[in-house]
Order: sequence, then C-alpha cells, then structure tokens
Amino acid sequence: MKWLLVFLGGGMGSVLRFGISLLIQRMMWVFPAATLISNVIAAILIGALTVSIYKSNSSMWYLLAIGLCGGLSTFSTFSLETIQLFRSGHVVFAWINILLSLVLCLAVVYIILRTFPETLAP
Repeated sequence: MKWLLVFLGGGMGSVLRFGISLLIQRMMWVFPAATLISNVIAAILIGALTVSIYKSNSSMWYLLAIGLCGGLSTFSTFSLETIQLFRSGHVVFAWINILLSLVLCLAVVYIILRTFPETLAP
C-alpha cells in the first residue's frame, strides 16, 4: 500500500510541477524560476506536513510528503538548469539559482520546524 501511495502522490506532484513550468514558461525568463518555485513550494509543504502529520498519519505521509513533495521538487532539473546557465554564459544567474534554491528551501523548512519544535521530539 505504501508503494501505491508514493506512486499516486509522485504523479500528482509531477503534474503540479509541470503546470507551474507551463505558467512560468510563458514569461520567457532566462532564470529557471519554475524549478525554484516548485522546490520552494515543496519545501514549505514538507515542513507543514512534518508539523501536521509526521507522527500521526503514516498513509498521508507517504502520499503527500514522500510522493507529492518528491514529485514536485526536483534536484535533477535544478542541476541541469544550473549547468545550462553556466554553459550559456549566464554565470551570475547560475549562482543566484544555487544560492536562492539552497537558502529559500532550507530556510522555509527550518522556520516551520523551529516554530513547532515538538514535532520531531521523541
């Protein structure tokens, strides 16, 4: 059952990421904003899900945290787009992408978990 939940959630997350890409793509930016936005949303969701269901509802954890957030966030796309920025001479955008992705994603999870420290306590 866990496999099915992760599979379904991953599909939902992937479709959501694709939709975000289509919306952002219309803006014709050089900067890979769709991946950054998808990753930040996934970071916010994983923080909120950790606070709300981490210990209490394992089925929803598999569906939403592992599946949905896993499908929505994408380190592989982030990596490819960053290398493409470097190769196309957009070095500043590449570094901005690296810094924003790391700082924003880590910060939102940290802030959410710091707000609810009892969530991960044994």
